[in-house]
Amino acid sequence: MKIETQPRDDHQVTMIVELETEQMEGAKHRAARKISERKSIPGFRPGKAPYEVVVRSFGEKIIAEEAVDLLLDEIYPKALEETKIEPAAAGSLEKVEDLEKKPKFTFTVPLAPDVDLGDYRSIRLPYDWVEPGEDKAEASLDELRQMYAKTETVNRPIEKGDFVMVDLKGIKSKNTEDEDPVIDRPGTPIFIREGEKPDEFPFMGFSKELIGLNVEESKSFSHKYPKDTKDEKLQGQNVLFDVKIKMVRGSILPELNDEFAKQVGPFENLEALRAAVKANLATQSKADYDDDYFSKVLEQIKAGATIKYPPQVLDHEVEHVMEDLKSRLAEQGLDMEAYLKTREMDQEKFITEEAKPAAVKRLERSIIFDKLAKIEKLEVTQQMLQSSFEQTWGEYQGDSTFQKTMRGKSKPPKQVMNAVAMESANRAYVQQTLNRLKEIATGQVPELSVAEGTMDSALSKPKKKTVKKTSTASSLKEVKTAKKEVAGSTKIAKKPVKKTAGKSKE
Repeated sequence: MKIETQPRDDHQVTMIVELETEQMEGAKHRAARKISERKSIPGFRPGKAPYEVVVRSFGEKIIAEEAVDLLLDEIYPKALEETKIEPAAAGSLEKVEDLEKKPKFTFTVPLAPDVDLGDYRSIRLPYDWVEPGEDKAEASLDELRQMYAKTETVNRPIEKGDFVMVDLKGIKSKNTEDEDPVIDRPGTPIFIREGEKPDEFPFMGFSKELIGLNVEESKSFSHKYPKDTKDEKLQGQNVLFDVKIKMVRGSILPELNDEFAKQVGPFENLEALRAAVKANLATQSKADYDDDYFSKVLEQIKAGATIKYPPQVLDHEVEHVMEDLKSRLAEQGLDMEAYLKTREMDQEKFITEEAKPAAVKRLERSIIFDKLAKIEKLEVTQQMLQSSFEQTWGEYQGDSTFQKTMRGKSKPPKQVMNAVAMESANRAYVQQTLNRLKEIATGQVPELSVAEGTMDSALSKPKKKTVKKTSTASSLKEVKTAKKEVAGSTKIAKKPVKKTAGKSKE
């Protein structure tokens, strides 16, 4: 068997495998025997018909196709082993030539992603997270009071903390009278916020424009939307708003005391509630800071890195992005079709403009993340695994879906415990890598004794699988490629890529 490999620009390899005539002849005889076992030939028991009889009954072409399928199971894995190629996804059989002489098989093999991190240890980014102060805690308590407030209709100018009903219309500044408004919302409820929030409708700071107005009064004002506004109709537009106040309801806030604390949750007194609010604020603030911090660190590493991966790996990551979106939409009672309608996009456009860029970002970060863990020789200790398992298990137990699944069962199914164990290992692995990233970026990283090493972890080792076939082609190799983000960084999810190879040709 002769093997020739030709590298391609898209991080794939063309692999040409040439066989001896005897190998093909042997495969044809085995193929004829298999055909005669499956299909009845008059006068012969299954599998006992002579080769010439099978040829006359079914033809050379059918036997040759069967022989090709048999050979693929043998030659493809052997060729990969001899060339030491580690595929990242299913390869494809492009063509088969010279079946009557020395058969030649041409495969396209996607290579495993690779990255040169460059001088990644030279990056620097200070870690400056500061715990939220008392003012943030008090603001959070005020928001809680707003949630439990009662309202009543008032006959006075609008103040902060009021709920109002307005007729809202917005037109482009250069609009003509016969064009439709970009926003037309009669009877829109608006909460007059204490501070500015990014999710405020129709733009941040809108409610402040209404302070001081009375019922039945109107006001006009304009707002320039940035070019990255989510709503495409408003991107970069200068919109003239016309607002009429229809109703004003003032808020009656509950007293901030021990009784209020007991009403909010299982708190004995106000101090216990205040302590819980502070702890939650600190946890969320640190998580938000870490998301942004590690994103910036990874972007710095990426700027000096050279990343290579085949198109199949990116296609697989796009599938994950779409699956994640569909899951989130389902939780909100929506489907993809309805979502795309609200965005005024078809699926092809959405994948090209949004899903694919997100997949590229996710994939490249995860490749960097995985490579860094290997180079740094990071290991997860038993103590880390135990701590991660306890945290993950606690989250599972608090999940309503899990509680329904466990109803009436004395202990969790084995597959559930396996899922928890894998999730725990992933989290511990991720946390170790994040800790090392922080050490590198803040200049506190220990020296490496060896420039590069291999992580002895099942999480980082690809799994080899057997060849899968169709009648005229074969799916030739499957290994890990999927990476998912966790808490703003990456979680390694080793899933095989399944692809259909190209059709064989005689």
